[in-house]
Amino acid sequence: MIEIRIVLGDITVLDCDCIVNAANPTLLGGGGVDGAIHQAAGRGLLEECRTLGGCRTGEAKLTKGYALKAKYVIHTVGPIYGRTTRDEELLRDCYVHSLDLAKSKGIRSIAFPAISTGVYGYPAEKAVKTAVAAVRDWSERNGEYAVTVIFCCFDRKTYRLYRAECGVGQE
Repeated sequence: MIEIRIVLGDITVLDCDCIVNAANPTLLGGGGVDGAIHQAAGRGLLEECRTLGGCRTGEAKLTKGYALKAKYVIHTVGPIYGRTTRDEELLRDCYVHSLDLAKSKGIRSIAFPAISTGVYGYPAEKAVKTAVAAVRDWSERNGEYAVTVIFCCFDRKTYRLYRAECGVGQE
């Protein structure tokens, strides 16, 4: 059973078991949410990421949370929009593989940013639909597993899109 929450704010300060990093393939930090997570977590995160050998688009890898409130960080690499005909499938895989990894570690609360919607250029409207559908489909296949999924939105536009897609009225 899944509970979906939508919040507006900074994913690095959320009090949950795990946050998801919209990483680049090196896993060594970057801009946007990736840079913010690396900065907030501290040097230990970068050192652990160096041992992981990177990550392919659509896949997910787990590290400790270090200085974050979250015990874990799941790093996933979203697609750069328009580079392949498989954009939607790869974005969906980011959510599914992250949730599969969370379940395998007994994680009960996980926060996602809007993966690929920053410098990777994925249109927020399409990304939100894919994210919500992927989480709902995963929940149907894993109905016995209780988890809280938090969609953490950096801006009001994305926050409104998630609320609309999840059928939550405007604030």
